[in-house]
Parts: sequence; C-alpha cells; structure tokens
Amino acid sequence: MKPIRVVNLIFILFILFSGCFAYPEEKNEALLEEIVVKGEKLVVPAKEASETVYTGNEITKKGIELSGEKGKTNVFEAISILPGIVFESSDSNNLATEQVNIRIRGVRAQPATGITVEGIPTTGGPLRHYIYDLENFETISVYKGAIPSDFGTGVGNRGGAIELKPLWADEKFGFKISQSAGSFEYRRTFFRLDSGKINPLNTKFSVSYSFTQEDKWKGPGDIGPRNNFNITVTQPLGQYIEIKLWGNFNEIKHYKYRYLSYPEIKDLKRYYRTDFNEEITGIPAQDYLYYKFNREKHNDKDLFGLITIKPAEKIKILLKPYISDNKALFFDGRQNGTVQKTTRDIERKGIVSEIEAEFAGIKAKAGYLFEKEDLTKIYTENYRINSNGSLSYLGYGIFSSAGTYTINSPYIKISGTHGNLNWQAGIKYFHDRESAVKGYLTQIVSGNPLLVRAPDLDRTEKTYEVWIPNAGLSYLFSENLEAYISYGKTFRRPYNYMALINLYTNLRARFQSAGLKLEDLFNGLDIESSDNLDVGLRFRKDFVEFNPVFFLSKHKNLLTTVTDPRVTTLAGVPVNYPQNIGKAKGYGMELGTNFFVLDWLTFYVNPVYNHLVYNSDITYQGKTLSTKGKQLLDVPKWTIVSGLIMKYKDFEVIPQMRYIGKRYGDCEHNEEVPSYAVFDLKLNYVKEKLGMLKALKLSLELDNIFDKKHVSVINAMDDSITGTTYYAGAPFTAKASISFAF
Repeated sequence: MKPIRVVNLIFILFILFSGCFAYPEEKNEALLEEIVVKGEKLVVPAKEASETVYTGNEITKKGIELSGEKGKTNVFEAISILPGIVFESSDSNNLATEQVNIRIRGVRAQPATGITVEGIPTTGGPLRHYIYDLENFETISVYKGAIPSDFGTGVGNRGGAIELKPLWADEKFGFKISQSAGSFEYRRTFFRLDSGKINPLNTKFSVSYSFTQEDKWKGPGDIGPRNNFNITVTQPLGQYIEIKLWGNFNEIKHYKYRYLSYPEIKDLKRYYRTDFNEEITGIPAQDYLYYKFNREKHNDKDLFGLITIKPAEKIKILLKPYISDNKALFFDGRQNGTVQKTTRDIERKGIVSEIEAEFAGIKAKAGYLFEKEDLTKIYTENYRINSNGSLSYLGYGIFSSAGTYTINSPYIKISGTHGNLNWQAGIKYFHDRESAVKGYLTQIVSGNPLLVRAPDLDRTEKTYEVWIPNAGLSYLFSENLEAYISYGKTFRRPYNYMALINLYTNLRARFQSAGLKLEDLFNGLDIESSDNLDVGLRFRKDFVEFNPVFFLSKHKNLLTTVTDPRVTTLAGVPVNYPQNIGKAKGYGMELGTNFFVLDWLTFYVNPVYNHLVYNSDITYQGKTLSTKGKQLLDVPKWTIVSGLIMKYKDFEVIPQMRYIGKRYGDCEHNEEVPSYAVFDLKLNYVKEKLGMLKALKLSLELDNIFDKKHVSVINAMDDSITGTTYYAGAPFTAKASISFAF
C-alpha cells in the first residue's frame, strides 16, 4: 500500500463522515491546547514550569488509557499515538523487556532518549520503559527535536525526552482493582489503595501491586512473572513545605524470542514461528539454540524524595534526592557452542536541585543535577555446552566494561510574554567524568580459569562535556491560531563499550602486534549531538484541530563503523569497530490532525514524512560503500497513526490503524523490509457511580485483527553493514479486562 494512497483514503473517509453529519456549533473558547473527546482531554501541549513556548506534547490520563492493555506496562506503547514515534515490540503484550524497537523522528531511542520521573533521570545506561505500571501515573510529557534545557536531564536526550508525572496519593480514600486475561495465557492483576488524608498530620499515601505473566506467542518459555510494587507518600509540613516520597520496585524474568535472518524474513510465512529449541539435541553446536540458554532477569529498585519549599508567593525551591539500582542477568547461546552470561548491576545516587521564580513579568528556572553512577559490576562469563546439556565454566569474558561516572549538569531557563508574543531561552552544561578502569583477562592455569591483570586493557580517566542551548518564540494570532519556532541542541554521552572490548579481546594479539591498546579504540569515542529546528502551527476551529510541524536536524559524532587497516581479522580483511565520527541530516513534517465530527465521534490521523540520510559514504573492510544521501536504516519515510473514537452512552468503540512504510536493514539498502499496516479494535463499557462503586469498566481488545505477518524489530546500529537481525511481529491477540473503583 503506497503512503499517498493511505493518506488519500483517510481524507476520503473524513469527507464521507463530514458529509453525513452536521458540525457542532462554534463555541467561544480557546481550544488550541487539546484533543477533546466528549470533554475528556487526550493530548495537550506540555507546560513545564517557567515555560511559555509549548513545543512538547502531554498525554493525559485518558490518553494513556487509550493505549489499552499493552500500554499498562510499557511507556513506549503509551506515547506511540503521537506523530513521529515508531514503537514496535517482538511480544504480543509488550512484556519482553529489551527486544523492542523505538525511534523518535528517526533517532533510535535506545540509548538516546532521556526518561525521567518528576524530572529525575531513570537510567544511566539502557532505557527502562518496562518497569512501571502506568495506572500509577497522571500524565506523560514528550519532547521531540528542540527540547527545553530543564527537560530530560540525565545522560542524553538526542532521541527525545519523556517525563512521567506520578499519580500521587489522592485526597480521598479509594481502592481500585482490575483483572485481565487474554491470548497466550496472558493474565494480569492490579490493585491500588489510596489512604486519603489521615489526621492530624494530613498524611496521604498510596500503595499498588501488579502481577503479570504470559506464554510466548511462539516457541517454548514464559514471559514473566512480572511483579511490580509502587508507593507514594505526601506529607505537608506547615504552610510552606511539602515532602513527597515515591518508590517503585519491579522484577521480571522471561525467555527470549529468537531473531530471524534476512533470508528468513524474505520467506516470513515459512519462518514466522521459528523460535528456540524446546529440547537438548546432544550436539553442542546446535544446543546454543536451546531456549533455557536464552533468557534474562531484571530487578529494579527506585526511590526518590520531592521536597517543595515556597518561601514567597512567586518563589519555589525543589530538592529531589534519589537512589536507583538496576540488576539484570542475560543468558545468550552462541554459535561456537558456548553460553555467555552477562551481569549488569548499575547503582545510581544523585540529587536534582531547582529554584523557580517570577519577577517583572519574567519567569526563571535554574537547576543542578549531580549524579554518581557505579558501573563496575558489568561483566560477562562464558560456559561450554556439554553433550548432556550441562554447562562447564570457562571464566570471565569481560570482567569490567566501565568504572564510576560523576555527572554535574547545571541549567537555566527564562521566559516571558509581550502582548501576543511569547519567548523563552535556556542553556544546559553537561560534564561527565569517567574513572580509570583496570583490565583483566581469564587464563587457564592447571585446567582452572583464573582472572589475571592485562595492562593493555586499562583505560585512563576520561572527561566529556558539552553545552546545550535552546530558544523559542511563539505568536498567538487569535484564540484559534498560534505559530511557533524553536531551536535546541541535544546530546548523548558515549555508549556501546561492550562491542569495543569484545572485539579487542577476540583479536588481542593482532591489536598488540599493531601497537594498539584498548585505550586507543576508546579515544575515538565522544558525545553525540544534534541541532534541531522546529517550525509549528496550532489551529483549532469548530470541528478541526491541526498541528503541522516542520523539522530540520543535523547530527554529528554519531557512532559509526570504521575500517582500521592496521589490524586484520582471522579472515585476513581489515578490522572494523565503532567510533564517534558519523554525520547525518534530515528534515520532515508531522501533521497531527483531529476532526471532532460530532460530540460522540472523533477522528484522528497523524501522518509523518521523515527524510533522514547519511552525509557521506562509509568505508568498511577497506571498501567504500555507497551510503551518501541514503535513508538511515530502519527509518521509514512514511508512518501513519489513525483511529476513530466513537461513544454511545456508556459504550466506547475505538478502531485504530498503524502504518509503517518501507525501510531497510542495512546502510546500502540491500535488505529491504516491506511496509505494513496493523489494525486494532478496542471496545469499552464504563459506568460511573454504580451502587458502592465509583466506576466499573469492561474492556475487550483485539490487536492485529487481520493477523498481518510483519517484521516488527530491526536490531542493528544505524550504519550496519552486516549482522542485522530481525524479529517477527505478534499475530492476532485478544484480551479482556474488568476493573472496579471504590
């Protein structure tokens, strides 16, 4: 299906609808800010403190619910309704943790997106979009392109910034419980208790718990169990001070889905359900595909405080201390008849300090992020697969991939209004100091693996720093029309260290013969950065809301594969490894459009055109590859998210469509991945105030209702030449849920 035909079809449908129904009468209200469904806001402009030029989007509680069952445990699913966001998962219910794919305006969100909770960074390495129950959040704000300086603090936001606002303990006592079940033995139980105000101190707290589990939709093994526990506490101290406490604890273990090669996805009907083996064959060269040798487990603990002090009417001080611990174990079978176990234990402690003030009509906000990260407990261990299926320990692969990081990042933002003109500007400084790291290798002594020092694997202390400016203007022509322009620089600190260390240790003797140490490879790493320009318009009149955004971007220091002729592989060709030298550029258009045909019928369509290309050719194994001017791999030029929201009394019907255009799995466009469209349907019945109940909700969800076979996840670096892997998208899935609120 061609993209233009899809767009034409959508607008033809709209014309048919508009010809059949009378439009609502004009109302005298400023409606630039919201998508409204019978008085309920789904998406509004993100209005952070001291902000006057609103370039982000905020998904409301009702908007989060629109993502249905798949969005209850996955932040990316909840925001995928927005234009410019492409999210795909290998799992039918989005429970698989890191076998996902998300791009924001073509930039891989993993690891370039900053996710925060109440402004506190949630990750120092991999994104943890899967550790929350979204029933415990009020809104989600999303910024793409130009991002205000106080938004998305942490290790990077080149792939956008996401902020979750918790649903703090309610003023009144309440209890909510829901139960869900569906295809592939899916089941989920959730409950939340709000205490209400407790005298005499006016203390409030909430606790919630959820249990989720399912079978994989193909192959042996479970996804889960997933256990999540969340707590909030609010305690006022007099008239001017309030203390809040937020804690989230998540644990999940699951077996992985097996990836497919490009020849296999070319015959997807045949290989669609290909997965890991259920039994041991007794042949180690094949038993790396045994499903129990391919699994993972995650344990995440996050706790932060929010202290608000209001010494004066227009001055507010915020202190946000936090601690976080992300533990994970990965088991991966390898073709050489071994199993690699990766341990990842990231400990983070820090504080965000902010002050907000308003004087002489100017709003100001200044802040400072300090964080200490301990990444010394990231290492791999190798095991040999025996013919009886047992494992023999072979020693460490990588003993330590990183050291401790210290982040210092001050920022400031000012904004104001002059008549119908709004303005704002800000700047952030990011300084990251990485400690020195000592290298170790495993040697076999008398048949036993022993860890010994390897000075050529040592790395000296490194410092990375960058200035991140931004500015914006908007003009309100009328209550129905506003235009804005904004510029912002975004960044991401160096990453993907494991690839460099693995390569060096595998070819250590050859690197040493060329006079190279691991440090020489790390000297080519730097901070990625992007310059972004957004020009947007918000128009709302009667039955239509239109929000076109034209965007430009220039990217530099991208992690790019380079060829080093000084070292050859075992096959005798020059070695390749990633360095931060790449460049790309792009432009595109987002057309967020909503038609309010009747007070019971809303039609939304969000087409996006994205042209994001390589700036130059790439040299690989001594050869120059034709990449200049070609679209980045895994970046479709056209994507569309569309749907209808129809209401009748207490019933709601929501058909939705997601179209992903043609894309490529390699930088030279030899591996073409075809376009696809997936259709979903949600049916809801909501009854307010039924006897003792505050609300009763019944839901039925049908995903991929036409059982479309498609490729959902492309796993590769942005300049991949070889080694790209693919995951099949989930088939037709049905889920039902019931929830009670007391």
